[in-house]
Amino acid sequence: MKLLLLHGALGSTAQLVKLATQLSEHHEVLLMNFSGHGTDPATTAYSIPAFANDVLKFLAASNIKEITIIGYSMGGYVAMYLAAHHPEIVTSVITLATKYQWTPEIAAREIKMLDSGTIATKLPDFARMLEERHSGIGWKNVLLQTADMMTAMGQNNPLKVTDLASISHPCLVMLGDKDKMVSLAETVEVFNGLPNAQLCILPGTGHPIEQLDVTLVAAVVNKFLSTSTSS
Repeated sequence: MKLLLLHGALGSTAQLVKLATQLSEHHEVLLMNFSGHGTDPATTAYSIPAFANDVLKFLAASNIKEITIIGYSMGGYVAMYLAAHHPEIVTSVITLATKYQWTPEIAAREIKMLDSGTIATKLPDFARMLEERHSGIGWKNVLLQTADMMTAMGQNNPLKVTDLASISHPCLVMLGDKDKMVSLAETVEVFNGLPNAQLCILPGTGHPIEQLDVTLVAAVVNKFLSTSTSS
């Protein structure tokens, strides 16, 4: 089975290599950067529809007609958006630590953590990691564009509750029980809004993907894929 892994905000494919390696034991795993992330140039302003278009172009270039998409954080949001708006290219969707609820207040809170000056001063190791990760448009531009995207999402959430009801694909919604960014309530609400979904709460798991138990996640994903494709 072909799987496409999508990274989160401020992320790149480099963060998904360990999970991809685990999953590649049973599947063909593909990785891609959203535009303006990693070494890739920014072809347009950051937005969920723009990132979804990145996926469509990647699949077309690879001559792939349909695929299962696994998305971490923002990548999961893009995956679910694709299932709602381009259902023909999606086989199933798996989201991990994805924040679905966006309001102006939530966006403002998240944006406070994207100040490059504060990060450089108080989190110099994180700043260096971002600088190394985003050699394309530069890490400070990544922060600015991400903040602009979050502001827009807070004003008009691209993924509506009515969109979820239209997604008939098998979906697996995963959340760590220690995630401080994504609430259990919003995750359960999405799970309940999807017609054909499973829910998994990962024990002892926070939001950062670097802390992820990739062996556990791969086992859960493999079980979901085996049951959802055989049912």
